Amino acid sequence: MSTPTPADSAASPTGQLDKKKSLILGAVGLFFIIIIFWKVIPQIGSYSDAIDAIKAMSTPAIILVIVMVLVYLTCYGFPFMAATPGLRFWPSEQINQAAFAISNGVPGGGAVGLAFQFGMLKSYAITPAASTSAITAVGIWSIFISLGFPILGVVALVVSGENGSSYVWAALLGLAALVFAIVGFTLVMRSERIARWAGRTGNRLVGPLRGRVKSLATVDLVEPITSFRSSMYGVLKQRWSRLTAAQVGVSVTQFLILYVALRGIEGWDSPGISVLLVFAAFAISQLGMMIPITPGGLGTVDAVMISLLISFGVEPGDATAADLVWRAASYVPQIIIGIIALVTWMRRAGRTFAASSAPSA
Repeated sequence: MSTPTPADSAASPTGQLDKKKSLILGAVGLFFIIIIFWKVIPQIGSYSDAIDAIKAMSTPAIILVIVMVLVYLTCYGFPFMAATPGLRFWPSEQINQAAFAISNGVPGGGAVGLAFQFGMLKSYAITPAASTSAITAVGIWSIFISLGFPILGVVALVVSGENGSSYVWAALLGLAALVFAIVGFTLVMRSERIARWAGRTGNRLVGPLRGRVKSLATVDLVEPITSFRSSMYGVLKQRWSRLTAAQVGVSVTQFLILYVALRGIEGWDSPGISVLLVFAAFAISQLGMMIPITPGGLGTVDAVMISLLISFGVEPGDATAADLVWRAASYVPQIIIGIIALVTWMRRAGRTFAASSAPSA
């Protein structure tokens, strides 16, 4: 699939999408979400007990959850700012929140969100090359963090004194994928010669499929990989630390929403579950995001997280309630803010693109 240009993205963000395929994928994702929340989670925890637990939360506990949500939403604005030279905080917040709303609310939304990211960056005078680098860097770093967290989750289990042997598979799976991704990425970034070697190796691997898969018949991976390396090298050399801090901040603050929600439900005056065990449940459950069935791991992550919390000693109703509060608090506000950001940007972008095209009219 060809990469959309910023101009194409702004003019017709859905023009290159296969609408039939998008609708089918959306329907499949919706089906699994319904099945998970309707059939799977009730087998793990009780919705009625969860609702009772949420109703029993104190006002200070609810306020603390709201404060953590605000911190999380603020952190969500930093990744694009960290990856894009010259981009300020509010445009970065708009881009990430709008992309979240589209990706999680539209069938095939990932491709639509990508197109809008290009268009939004262009409206803020970011060059096509810088836009490509920023979008790619933010996406790759998000994957790195998602793969690394399950490893940290198992470490947290061991440090807390729990028997983490049954979860070693999660750590090994995450570690293997993370090492493979980082080593391959580092080698490609190291030199153009290695990037060309990687492209030629990829060509040899897909060679046997060229006669069977029409779309692979003329694919040459050397040029895309070398172009990727040249566009990414400068950005990552100067900004990898800021980008890492921004992405870690997003994940950590999302975890803190879960933690304060659970402690608020259990009661802060009770001993409750340790922060390490809550982190372990959160971190290991992120593997559910690797299952490309539902957007953002909706349902899959929740089922795993509730199961882990219960296995660590949390009451089923409390675990289900904490997950529902966490999911609603970290999901619904982003959808709303994303829609507002998108509408605000589209009004501004219409004036910007109109003004830029006026001299040539």
